[in-house]
Amino acid sequence: MYFSSWLSQLYRGLSRPIGRTTQPIWVSLSRNLVLSSQRKIPEFSSFVARTNTCGELRSSHLGQEVTLCGWIQYRRKNMFLVLRDCHGLVQVIIPQDEKMPTGEIEIKVKTAELLNSCKKLPFEIKDFVKKTEALRLQYRYLDLRSVQMQYNLRLRSQMVMKMREYLCNLHAASVKKILCEAPLESVVRISGAVISRPPGQENPKMPTGEIEIKVKTAELLNSCKKLPFEIKDFVKKTEALRLQYRYLDLRSVQMQYNLRLRSQMVMKMREYLCNLHGFVDVETPTLFKRTPGGAREFLVPSREPGKFYSLPQSPQQFKQLLMVGGLDRYFQVARCYRDEGSRPDRQPEFTQIDIEMSFVDQTGIQSLIEGLLQYSWPSDRDPVVIPFPSMTFAEALATYGTDKPDTRFGMKIIDISDVFRNTKSEFLQDALRKPQGTVKAMCVREGAEVLPVFLKANSNWNSPAAKFIVEEQRLELTRIMETREEDMVLLTAGEHKKAVRSQHYDLVLNGNEIGGGSIRIHDAELQGYILSTLLKEDATLLSHLLQALDYGAPPHGGIALGLDRLMCLVTGAPSIRDVIAFPKSFQGRDLMSNVPDSVPSEELKPYHIQVSWPTDSEAEKRKESFTPSRKLRVLSSVLHQC
Repeated sequence: MYFSSWLSQLYRGLSRPIGRTTQPIWVSLSRNLVLSSQRKIPEFSSFVARTNTCGELRSSHLGQEVTLCGWIQYRRKNMFLVLRDCHGLVQVIIPQDEKMPTGEIEIKVKTAELLNSCKKLPFEIKDFVKKTEALRLQYRYLDLRSVQMQYNLRLRSQMVMKMREYLCNLHAASVKKILCEAPLESVVRISGAVISRPPGQENPKMPTGEIEIKVKTAELLNSCKKLPFEIKDFVKKTEALRLQYRYLDLRSVQMQYNLRLRSQMVMKMREYLCNLHGFVDVETPTLFKRTPGGAREFLVPSREPGKFYSLPQSPQQFKQLLMVGGLDRYFQVARCYRDEGSRPDRQPEFTQIDIEMSFVDQTGIQSLIEGLLQYSWPSDRDPVVIPFPSMTFAEALATYGTDKPDTRFGMKIIDISDVFRNTKSEFLQDALRKPQGTVKAMCVREGAEVLPVFLKANSNWNSPAAKFIVEEQRLELTRIMETREEDMVLLTAGEHKKAVRSQHYDLVLNGNEIGGGSIRIHDAELQGYILSTLLKEDATLLSHLLQALDYGAPPHGGIALGLDRLMCLVTGAPSIRDVIAFPKSFQGRDLMSNVPDSVPSEELKPYHIQVSWPTDSEAEKRKESFTPSRKLRVLSSVLHQC
């Protein structure tokens, strides 16, 4: 309905004479898209062979005839079953073989009363009295009083009742047979009435726990063979088994929740960027050119001898070119590729929310991302509070020793150089004599119980370094570090070296980097100098970008959010593979389809490629030395140009 109205509006707009147009067509279209996106209640049963979903039925649906489709989750004593779809569960009553009443009712008369008198009859109501058929039909109401007609009609009624009973019992038996004999996880379609559960049998743990379905018809849509594992979240499965049968693992409650939450957050991000802030969703190419620096890239052969495409590790160059092209505000849910080893928060192919803007600075990017995450954040999580706390790269390293600190635990690094200016420790003296020499410490609360002790902050200070610390230094160190009994103090000393600075910024959540970007260099000469002189990269590989920057490139900047890593943190999943529908294994393989796989030599000929297979001894040596990232590199290195 919404698409047809949108299409009709587009047709009317395009058919409108130019001279009479009062506003650009895209204005009315954008308004219509905004209104469409504000539709709050989706119709999950439109266009399909069901009237409702299993999870939406409530007491308000009592008495309604419904048709449901789903999987049989479990049965109980062949009397009830639970039907499941992606929206929830509902209890279904299995019909039993109940006999229907068929006997006549006899009444013993005790009193009688004349209710109406009868005038003279046109014929006697006796079977042996002959009457013409015309006379019988003319006075049919009298003819029906005869014994024979009474017998005939009653016998007819009894036979119809028996047929009805037989067919009903046969139908009930058929429905029961389908629902009782279908294996668990079979797909069925049922129709019946929504009724209340008997008092005391309500299930407050189920959203549909106040009602159940009294089945009238059932159809087995597809039977299920024996499962390799139970579709239950509490049943432990190895990750390899889950990835091998990923289509079954996706039925679990947790995977359904993760993927639907991911979809909802991406949709909210689209609304925020496109509808509220005028961003343009642009798809960029997947087949591209090798990029200097960065991670290792996947190569794709072409039919030109010695020529290869490269799968981009990010749309970085394209989004800068879009800024040169005047799109001003770009975003994309971008697929990216990196030929490197898998980790719990990384795999060869991943997704990022890619954003670029013209005429923006770091403050603008930060405000945009704060608003984006606040708008798209799940309602069942603690709300996002803005503005986000921020610190410089130097502050992060000085205070936490890393560029992606987890600030939840405190344990800040504190400069205590002044405390040890007159120390007798040669190690500390050597460090402080250097131009940028410092002594720093970090307090681990109750760390003496779980970590090796360097300086144990109890009354004895029993550590190898304690003999170099005089009483005055000990008191000052205790005051600065705010140490308590059983705390542990870690000391380090060395020279702090300065690094080259740039306008880069990262978004960090609980010690995990979930986004990064920069204000770009829009001057072609400066960009070329940095590539060739500072980074020592081949600038000719980026000649197209450098050329574009020479044609009036606006100042621009952007950021990319790692969607997989973000969703992993939001859902509390142990790995990004739990928030991706069809991920690769830790070794970068698809265990479901068993790829990467070999290719017949005939199919390699058009690409001018042949495979040099290693000998058994070489293969054994490589197997012993393989790591996940090493394996990917070696497998790609045995491909040679003919």
